[in-house]
Amino acid sequence: MTEHTKTDGMPALEPAIVPEVLDRSRPRNERMASDKIECNACPVLCQISPGKSGACDRYANVAGKLVRVDPVVLLRRSAATGSGEVVPFLARGTPGVPAEQGADADYFVTGVGSSTTYPDYKPAPFIVGSKSEGVDMVTVVTEGIFSYCSFRVKIDTDRFLGPEQANIRCKGEVVGHVTTAEYGSQMLSLGGVHHLTGGSKKEGRVTCEMMQALGNKEAVELAIDGGSQVVIQAGRPPIVNGVPEARMRVGCGSATVGIFAKQFYGLVDEVVVVDDHITGVLTQHQAGRCLDMRLSGVKLRGRRSTPGRYFQVANPGTGWGGTDIADPLAIVEGWDPATAWPGLKLLMVSTTGEHAEWFVLDEALKPQRAPMPAAVSRIVNRIGENCEPSLCTVLFVGGAGGSLRAGVTENPVLLTRSIKDSLVNVTCGGAPAYVWPGGGITVMVDVMRMPERSFGTVPTPAIVAPIEFTMRAEDFAALGGHMGSVRPIAEVFAHGPLHDDGAPAGRRIEAPSPANAWPIGGRPLLG
Repeated sequence: MTEHTKTDGMPALEPAIVPEVLDRSRPRNERMASDKIECNACPVLCQISPGKSGACDRYANVAGKLVRVDPVVLLRRSAATGSGEVVPFLARGTPGVPAEQGADADYFVTGVGSSTTYPDYKPAPFIVGSKSEGVDMVTVVTEGIFSYCSFRVKIDTDRFLGPEQANIRCKGEVVGHVTTAEYGSQMLSLGGVHHLTGGSKKEGRVTCEMMQALGNKEAVELAIDGGSQVVIQAGRPPIVNGVPEARMRVGCGSATVGIFAKQFYGLVDEVVVVDDHITGVLTQHQAGRCLDMRLSGVKLRGRRSTPGRYFQVANPGTGWGGTDIADPLAIVEGWDPATAWPGLKLLMVSTTGEHAEWFVLDEALKPQRAPMPAAVSRIVNRIGENCEPSLCTVLFVGGAGGSLRAGVTENPVLLTRSIKDSLVNVTCGGAPAYVWPGGGITVMVDVMRMPERSFGTVPTPAIVAPIEFTMRAEDFAALGGHMGSVRPIAEVFAHGPLHDDGAPAGRRIEAPSPANAWPIGGRPLLG
């Protein structure tokens, strides 16, 4: 039988009944150097020389033993949470080990640094038994190798990033596309199996690197075909064509008119809120009518929708209200001489308040720029005050298949059904995961709620991400879970991963994100 590194270990079985695992990556008669270790934590099967790490930089050959380079991350919810310093796995009775009764409820083993279940037939690296309010619980912990995964990125800006369905490039390679705009935000879809495996080797490699950086909250520079250059980073403002964004719009032009109509009343004769999608005109709008405002006679370019609401007043861009205009008067076709009057006071403002100008009509009904009254400036400032900070939100979406489910039970469909029945709480690095309705196990999680450096890669290429399944012990048994592999948390502290015969990298104890519910005993966030 081909010699492996015991990451697939079945120490309780006699050699005669251990299933034979054949290495298909090279001819059977090719011999590996005696000082190398073959790592079977992923399909690449690296042969690692002493003092070196594998292609993923997650496993290394240290004195002839396979060592997990990154520490396992545990969450501790007590006030005395550790500083994050990496320490070895320790024996029971050592300070910091939850040996006392009930202390295990304060710890949660995450999948970050835990290792994987590849090649599928073995239990997850950690299957942890604990108690929550007197109830026996089990948490199955692993790192998944995700080929079927992507990121949904929400960018809070009115700036035009690119046409819907336009390709998005990183280092010249297509890594995703622009999807639908949502209220005040542009949406991107990045990564996915077709970019990871369906294109050239370079496309797959660049896509994988880009996804790892995004998941680990690092900045990524992207170019959108027919659109903008944008730098995105989870939890940070986007940078569009070299300019950092500051504000997310308060609403569309129509909504802005409605929100602030009463405040403008008596100070202005007309307000035009410039917006790429729905430009609002106060006196024509229902809000102006309810206030009995006199019509101004302004005529706008674009397609009139309902009263006071106009579409397509300009092309998309990075100017006023997400349009391509720098001069707001460019969208004004003229004035109805039977309705307008000299001295009419006009405010033109964008949906964020970042652009605003004050005009007064002269005797020829031509708008002339004038200093803005202080009372009107205060309302413009209030529009800006009501705009939330512009941020990038990065959501990881992954399909949990093969080895993930086999690491829980020999009958994977029972895990899927238990999740759909709300018997299993799914988390990623301890962060709550939304489970999509429908077939399979498709999870979505905000990377800002996950521990630092939660994501890794393997050069297949694929993303490595943490995932945990928490349930009552009786439900774990009912779905055919690997009950013989359940270990109390104190034993986890002592010995590390179940299948690691080498020296484990150690553990790091961190505080959970204040935004997250405690994963054990918390209510599942399911669709």
